Amino acid sequence: MSRGSDADPFTHETTLTFEYADEPRARLVAAALSPEVGELDASRARATVSRTDATVQIHVGADDLAALRAGVTSWSRLLAVAERVGHRSR
Repeated sequence: MSRGSDADPFTHETTLTFEYADEPRARLVAAALSPEVGELDASRARATVSRTDATVQIHVGADDLAALRAGVTSWSRLLAVAERVGHRSR
């Protein structure tokens, strides 16, 4: 990815995509993750959470591969917790 005035400042990025059986389940997981956006972000990495129908996406951008790996690991763990908590509340 190139750096430019209108470009994302991160050189590495990935999007994690998770499809759920139905839209209410995806909405529950996305809602559980949303408060964490900005809380875990550091100067080297940042993430966003979005949902479309029954699909949740977590986009992680980072300055370097170590920060990207750390971000993906952190968000994967948060997702696992959100799924477990959401499953118990149903």
